[in-house]
Parts: sequence; C-alpha cells; structure tokens
Amino acid sequence: MLLVAGLVAALMVALFDGLALAGTTLGASAAEKGRYFGAAVAAGKLGDSTYVGILNREFTSITAENEMKMDATEPNQGQFTFGNGDRIVNHALGRGMKVRGHTLTWHQQQPGWMQRMEGSALRQAMLNHVTRVASYYRGKIHSWDVVNEAFADGNSGARRDSNLQRTGNDWIEAAFRAARAADPGAKLCYNDYNTDGVNAKSTGIYTMVRDFKARGVPIDCVGFQSHLTNSAPGDYQANLQRFADLGVDVQITELDISGSNQANAYAAVTRACLAVARCTGITVWGIRDSDSWRTGQNPLLFDNSGNKKAAYTSVLNALNAGSGQPGGIVDTSAWYTLVNRNSGKALDVYNLATSDGARITQWTRNGGNQQQWQFVDSGGGYYRLKSRHSGKVLDVHNFSTADGANVVQWTDGNGTNQQFRVIDASGYVRLVNRNSGKAVEVQNAATDDGANIVQYSDWGGANQQWQLVRVG
Repeated sequence: MLLVAGLVAALMVALFDGLALAGTTLGASAAEKGRYFGAAVAAGKLGDSTYVGILNREFTSITAENEMKMDATEPNQGQFTFGNGDRIVNHALGRGMKVRGHTLTWHQQQPGWMQRMEGSALRQAMLNHVTRVASYYRGKIHSWDVVNEAFADGNSGARRDSNLQRTGNDWIEAAFRAARAADPGAKLCYNDYNTDGVNAKSTGIYTMVRDFKARGVPIDCVGFQSHLTNSAPGDYQANLQRFADLGVDVQITELDISGSNQANAYAAVTRACLAVARCTGITVWGIRDSDSWRTGQNPLLFDNSGNKKAAYTSVLNALNAGSGQPGGIVDTSAWYTLVNRNSGKALDVYNLATSDGARITQWTRNGGNQQQWQFVDSGGGYYRLKSRHSGKVLDVHNFSTADGANVVQWTDGNGTNQQFRVIDASGYVRLVNRNSGKAVEVQNAATDDGANIVQYSDWGGANQQWQLVRVG
C-alpha cells in the first residue's frame, strides 16, 4: 500500500507540474491552441547559457538564422557542408522541437560561384542544390522556405529581377517540384517580406499561389516575415485569411516589431494568427534584442539581458486568451443583448429601422427587440448576428476593410462581411469580421447614446469587448 500510495503521489505531482507549465510559456500556450511558437537561432550562440535557457524554456520550433542558406551549405559547387545546420537541427530534435528549413533558394547569400553563373547552368545548379540539401535533411524538417523573397518591392506585383528569375519564369515552380521529390514529408513554403497587408506585392504572390494550387504545383504554405514598426497593417488578418482560403497554411516566419507601440502590436499579430484556422505558428526573428539584425531597435520579446519585456507578456496573454468560438460561449437557439464593456450600453438598431443599410449604434439598455441578437452559424467558427426586430444581420458596409467603416444591418446573404468570429476576452467577447479581420467597436470609445458602431483593427480595447446577456 505504501508503494502504491507513493506512486500515486508521484503521479499527482507530475500531473500538476505539467498543468502548471501549460499556459506559462510561449510554446506551451501556443501548443494549447494547436500552434507552434518558434525563434530564429544562430549556431554560434548555442554555447550561451542564457540564450539556450530561454530557447529551451519558451520555444517549440527553431529556424536556422543563416546556417542552412545557400552560401553556408554549398560554399563550393558540389561540395556541401552541414555542420552548423546539423547543430541546430540536432538541438531542436533532441528536445522535441520542430525545425523550419530556411532557405533553399534566394537571390541573396548565394555563394560566389553561383553568382557568376547564368542561364541553364544556373538553373541546373539551383535544382541540384535544392535536391541535395532537402534530401540530406529529409524527414527532419517540418517546413521548408523553398523560395525566399522572389517578388519585387513597390506597386508592380511582379517578380524580382534576379539571376534566378532570368533563368525563366518557371524557376519557382521547378524549385518546388524538386523540393517535393527530395523530401515528400516536409511542408513547402514561399516566404517574403512587406506582404503583411493586401498590397500589390502580396497580391502578386497570391496570384502565383492560386495558379500553383490550380495546376497541382506542390505548395503547402506561405510565410509572412512581418518585420514591423509600431503596428501591423489594418488588414493583416484579412490578408492571412485570403491566402488560407486558397488551401495553404500560413505562417508568421520572421516576426520582430520596433517602436513605442511594440507590446500592443505583438498582441495584435498573435491574435490575428489565432483567428485564422490555417495559421499554424509564429516565429520571432531572434531571442534577445542583442541578437536581432535590427541593431539598436530592440524589436524582440527579451531584452539584452534575457529579461521578459512587456511585449512578451502581451503575446503570452493573447495566446492564453485563445481564439475562435470556445464551447459554451454562444447558444444559436438563444437571443442575446450585447453590452459594451466601455460604455455599458447595448448594441442597437438605430431608430427601430428595418431597411438595408440602417445604422447600428449603442443605446441605453431598454429590453427592446432592436437590442436583441441571435447568432446564426455560418460554419468554420463564424457567425452572423441577426436582429430580432428587423430580421437583418450585422454587415460591414460595402465589404470595406478600412478602419472606421460602418457596421450596418443588411438582408442576410451570408457574405464574409456578415460573418464574425467570436473571440473570448475573459468574460467578454470580441467580434472579428471574416472579410476584414477587424473588430466591432464603439467608435472613438464613446459613451453617449447613438454613438456609431464601426470596425477597427483588433487591439483588444474595452470598446471592442461585449458582454453577452442572454434574454431568451
């Protein structure tokens, strides 16, 4: 009996130790939401005890910062070296972490011999490199950045003029096909920067991915580097979602954010990933500020000494707040009054209107049908909010993705601008529009009757939080 009691006690200690860890680190909290949380790692810093301590405690995925790039793995044509890459891969796999391979092809950090090549010789050398490196790491890589930064900056939406592009417009497709043949089990990603919102560059990539999916070119994911200052674009989540809707995973691959609004911006990016079902993980580009390539900008989650910053806390809180429509938040057979956390007033169809396009405002609670709403399931974790008074649903006017766009009522067409994800906010909810990725809020945090209801970037303010009061 004493032995059994001792074993039970030991199991209980282990159980509660495990529960204590859940939700207290970035990796554990992300894992609870089905995501990874990773960091870019330099092999030369794996001897730094502070660096490694943070890495092992907080992260569940590793990306090699430079050690798996073309110049590092094939410094001389046909002569491959994997020593530093192996150090990183072995560190990760020995601790149950995922590995993101970065990167098989890129117009930068090519070895000198490759920079001097052109035409068919360069094309063949590129394909040989992809095949050899992906084959070497076969079975060890969760996802590969097969092609990195192949689209031009600016408003053209065109491919970058690089030596690889000059081998023929099909070079990206050829690289993906070679990577699939070399490592069929790895996710194959396209990765780029300045693609965080809906713009010409991201749309050019979107068009390529759509074409690849239509023709069966093996692409599984798109990486959004997200090197940001102060904030993400207002349509950040909507941009992630439009790629996900093509049938690919999306990953935030090189996140770092500078500026005085850093903590809020990190939280917003985290919430955006959680709100998109196919956003599988987040990688920050370094561990401590002193490890960052953005010298002097302090864009990471830990300071130079390895202490957690406010940005760390904001990310952890966002992860722990969760996303989606957790079980039990709404009952689709019930009617609710939605009470704003900031003002204490109710979501209301202004002046008892029944017409399409009528304003939605806040008003002192009065129990009227114009303040009662039913959640209608649209599938995929999204809902339409139907007015008991008019039978119409909440609608972001004219499919706008702009901050400040009016929320109105409209005949139920089940459009994406009428669909909202219900995100738990510690006893309140945020309503995030599927089309725009923005949250329903009381404009300018007003507290007066008749204040407009609009959409705005999801920053978690009290004027974006609503209490669901069941009324029948």
